[in-house]
Amino acid sequence: MTLLRVLQERLRAACIDCGIDEADAGRTNLSHVADLRFGDYQSNVAMVFSKSAKRSPRDLAEALKASIEVDDIGEVEIAGPGFLNFRVNSPAYAKRLSELLDDERLGVEQVEIPRRIIIDFSAPNVAKPMHVGHLRSTFIGDSLVRIGRFVGHDVVSDNHIGDWGTQFGMVIWAWKRSLDREALEDNPLNELLRLYRAASDKCGEADEIREECRQELVALQQGDEENLAIWRECVSLSREGLEVIYDRLGVSFDHWLGESSYNERLSDVVDDLLEKGLARESDGAVCVFSGGSEDPGVDPFKIQKDGEWEDKPMIVRKSDGAFNYATTDIATVDYRSEELRADAAWYVVDHRQGDHFRQLFSVAERRGRRIDLEHISFGTILGKDGKPLKTRSGDLPLLSDLLDDAVQAARQSSEGRSRLEREEERDALAELIGISAIKFMELSHHRTSDYIFDLDKMVSMEGDTAPYLQYSYVRCRSIFAKLGEDYVADGNDLELRDEREVHLARMLVRFGEMVPVVLEGFRPNLLAGYLLDLARAYHSFFQSCPVLKSEGSVKNTRLALCELTARVLRQGLRLLGIEVPERM
Repeated sequence: MTLLRVLQERLRAACIDCGIDEADAGRTNLSHVADLRFGDYQSNVAMVFSKSAKRSPRDLAEALKASIEVDDIGEVEIAGPGFLNFRVNSPAYAKRLSELLDDERLGVEQVEIPRRIIIDFSAPNVAKPMHVGHLRSTFIGDSLVRIGRFVGHDVVSDNHIGDWGTQFGMVIWAWKRSLDREALEDNPLNELLRLYRAASDKCGEADEIREECRQELVALQQGDEENLAIWRECVSLSREGLEVIYDRLGVSFDHWLGESSYNERLSDVVDDLLEKGLARESDGAVCVFSGGSEDPGVDPFKIQKDGEWEDKPMIVRKSDGAFNYATTDIATVDYRSEELRADAAWYVVDHRQGDHFRQLFSVAERRGRRIDLEHISFGTILGKDGKPLKTRSGDLPLLSDLLDDAVQAARQSSEGRSRLEREEERDALAELIGISAIKFMELSHHRTSDYIFDLDKMVSMEGDTAPYLQYSYVRCRSIFAKLGEDYVADGNDLELRDEREVHLARMLVRFGEMVPVVLEGFRPNLLAGYLLDLARAYHSFFQSCPVLKSEGSVKNTRLALCELTARVLRQGLRLLGIEVPERM
């Protein structure tokens, strides 16, 4: 049990002793203090419960202080109108360090009630290369998968690729007229993109071409063998190309259940919506309208125009009989609920799809689907000009190009610094650092905020970057390389004498308290920020507390601190999808 949980349990017991209702006492809150001068943990419970206890906050705080048992951990102080500040002593931290040395999970407890969670992320379109717009979904989703599994949930990752839809009518039309088979074999995604762009340009020039592309799509949807064969080859080649990128990123999926996986369910979905009175025909289309139970200001099926509320329906079958991605998404919820038996489904998708997901979740609730649905939205990646990142030609940068640029920047940044002698090792290190730098820059920002894509800052060994954390890990491990003997962690006789030792221990103990919180609000940036704080605490310790020149229990304690710092940095970064090198 973490120190935080121990103190929470003891504070809860003290609340009950002081006459606070047991149900209320179960809501006791404890948090890390913002200013370490006031201790380690803080609670405002005395102010929250003072009215129900019919006592002043200060009086209740005094009673709680007298009741709570913390002598084996530290002491409690009262501040201001009734804040309880808990200060942990060095022997308690030393005891925790000893326990962490024998704990493969480094203090991270598994959830008491595991849930089966589907995490839907990345989801590129088939026949198109991945671009910068897929970066945030891919990295945020992958980190949530890793963290969710680490804390004990049954997490299923699903790449809901766009492998069915309008773009295939265009691709098939161009395929039949201008396919370059040699180019397709050399670089499938680039050739498919060329075909799509060629058809798109032609559609913009002539209405008859647009109609021909639409007819190719209709033929595909009706099972035309030639078009199906072209579609299957497009999907197969696209997946091969996408997996090259995912392998490079270290990202994998349990399922690739694209839009086409649900085609056979779509008619039944629409029929069910009609039978239940949730949808009706409108101008030849079938649409879901407001259920009328919500205020228009929060109803996803209403929109305000000129001061009046108007219907904003979800179309589930077009007037020409075709289905769309809304229909597919409803069918996907059904599959995840009924077939995969999921307790929850998390959609890591751009914030611009917010209205769509509000409607989708409302439809699922009105249909009685018992599955928790979450839209994990995110902001925009900006260029140095403060505008959405684009190439000089105005296109979205391809993800493969961004990765290549990052690797090149990492190679230039480490030029003359690296101690690696072989060219292959330096190339591998540049690849690792470059991709890690992009991942960490993404995950160190709150997902809903925009941020500026600046490669020079990302690959720097100084500042809030992945290379800084990777270097911190290497620096930890270098201690043991110099030790000259195999190190066996010894949790006996640990003593924390220097304030920098105590602070590093404090940060190491907090790992187990921090990781589970990341899933509350889906904030990998909390873990990224913690790792930066840990690295800073380690460097402060390293500069002031000689390790190898010390002796006895001091040396043993400092070696233990170095060992645990390395373990936590490695595990924490892995939860973000980032690996560490052993040498730099």
